[in-house]
Amino acid sequence: MDLLRHKKAAAGRGFLDDQFLIAMPGMKDDRFARSVIYICAHSDEGAMGLIINQTQQMLFPDLLVQLGIMNEQEAIRLPAHTRDFVVRNGGPVDRSRGFVLHSGDYRVESSLNVSDDICLTATVDILRAISTGRGPRHALMALGYSGWGAGQLESEIAENGWLTCPATQELLFDADIERKYDRILASIGIDLAHLSAAAGHA
Repeated sequence: MDLLRHKKAAAGRGFLDDQFLIAMPGMKDDRFARSVIYICAHSDEGAMGLIINQTQQMLFPDLLVQLGIMNEQEAIRLPAHTRDFVVRNGGPVDRSRGFVLHSGDYRVESSLNVSDDICLTATVDILRAISTGRGPRHALMALGYSGWGAGQLESEIAENGWLTCPATQELLFDADIERKYDRILASIGIDLAHLSAAAGHA
């Protein structure tokens, strides 16, 4: 993806990088209803992120077999924590492409630094490493991504489509996917019942 390549070459950070994007109650696009997106790259050219609280039907062992990383017999023998590694729906764009967000203790040449301690890797090497217990301490995997053109995300935020807040590793990587939306709102002191679906204008 061009935005990721640009970010790697520029080695800079956009002001929404490493932020959670939280869908507001008035979100018009059903695909993003109650979604939390982690922003991986943001610049004047647009933005790219991964939905972190929607899951895929596909299981991680099935994905490893499909990619030819291991056969079905090997997949059956995977340790429980690897077998249960959840594959998430990262967004509506390029849904056949996989991305792994992970802690900075694992890096390969293709890894992109999102923040000082969060990286994004989109090669099969990291899946192989995770399957053999040599992967990062914390990781989440998504198929597909969410993308915006130049100025599009800023417009959606201005129209009260999204709320933003700094991301934390705990809320990014913990396994409680079902309650993540409410917990992230609660972490910044917001009660969903008090959120307005209409944009406010001074």
